[in-house]
Amino acid sequence: MKKLSILFIAVILLMCIAPVVGMVALGPSQPAANEALADAPKLKTAEGGVNFAYLSDLKDYINDRFRFRQELITAGHRLSAALFRSTGEEDVILGRDGWLFYASTLDDYMGSGDMGDREYYAAARNLSLIYEYCSARGIRFLFTCAPNKNSLYGQYMPETFAQPAGNAAGELYAVLDGLGVPYLDLRQVFTAREETVYFAHDSHWTSRGAALAADAICAALQRPTAYFDGPFTETPHSGDLYEMVYPAGEDDETDLTPADEPAFTYGPGGTRPDSITVNTQSSGSGRLFMYRDSFGNSLYPYMAGTFAEARFSRDTAYDMTEVSASGADTLVIELVERNIDWLLEYPPVLPAPERDLDLGTQRRGQITLTAGEGPLEGFLTVSGILPEEVDATSPVLVQNSAGTFEAALTADGFRAVVPAAAGPWAAAFAVEGQLAVYEGV
Repeated sequence: MKKLSILFIAVILLMCIAPVVGMVALGPSQPAANEALADAPKLKTAEGGVNFAYLSDLKDYINDRFRFRQELITAGHRLSAALFRSTGEEDVILGRDGWLFYASTLDDYMGSGDMGDREYYAAARNLSLIYEYCSARGIRFLFTCAPNKNSLYGQYMPETFAQPAGNAAGELYAVLDGLGVPYLDLRQVFTAREETVYFAHDSHWTSRGAALAADAICAALQRPTAYFDGPFTETPHSGDLYEMVYPAGEDDETDLTPADEPAFTYGPGGTRPDSITVNTQSSGSGRLFMYRDSFGNSLYPYMAGTFAEARFSRDTAYDMTEVSASGADTLVIELVERNIDWLLEYPPVLPAPERDLDLGTQRRGQITLTAGEGPLEGFLTVSGILPEEVDATSPVLVQNSAGTFEAALTADGFRAVVPAAAGPWAAAFAVEGQLAVYEGV
């Protein structure tokens, strides 16, 4: 019995020290997927003082790199899937037939997110300001959402999550309809076909899904293409969600990627699919500026082959001064459905359009305005938080001696790029159907 106890203790100790010893002898584990690892600890701070958090930093460094880390994570998640029908990874939902979904899309799927009528209106209003800016300069504009995977393939979600009738993109599109803003509903495009165009183990669409989206976008721009017709060739694919859950596993999923060489060349700037800015040239016509996210990694090669010149940007703030400077005649914004709230978190950068409205002299109170440097010479960026609840469909106006201007909207306030002029400053919005005007201080 005593020998058995000693053997048990020895096995436990060996299991505890093996990862650290393996790290020293064989080198550290490599990061999985887009995992960000802790930096190596330093005895001194950047200012030259003693780093009293050294031991804590060392712990984080070792936790991220100990040997067999990925193998142990994979084994633990496989056990969790077998016993509890859960990935064991808080950011990934295990669905039916092995499908994986981003947990961040669950609120959209269940209709329980933070966005309500006011937030959807504010997001749509910001897009309408972009559309107004483009229209005044002869730039064609189109907005589209890449659907969340479970908005299209809810049948693979766990049965414990009941899907309501609506979805986040649909709520936004309904407001855009009322404002007359051009958009493309890709959900309708995808559901019109029986073919599955999203990966089971990835959060994104397949290459054929990207081709189908590109054809639909180009058709909406009156530039018909047939990228979806191929040809394609089968290639291995490792899903981003799969790598998060099973970092030491080997994904057996495949993709159908274009068989032909891309019909474009790269210009100055990045050449990786995830580069912040990609510039291209092709034998097409016109100039495209496209704001896109990770869904655009497989989408932009198709769009690049359609336009003579194109710029693809992953900047989160849609800067219209950059669009104008590029000489683009077409602006497309692609944004994944789960990030619709980014339209409020990162309001567009553009000169606030002037409105022919006198706010009068009556003031309801005071509002604190914060002024900063504007994107154009002679302009200021003015922002503020609304002091009371605003009507769901109310814009926000900002006034100084140069005139009255409509601001872009944020989740709880506004931001406006206005001419740098003297006061008095004022901000106005609707409360219970009446215009509420506040003195800016």
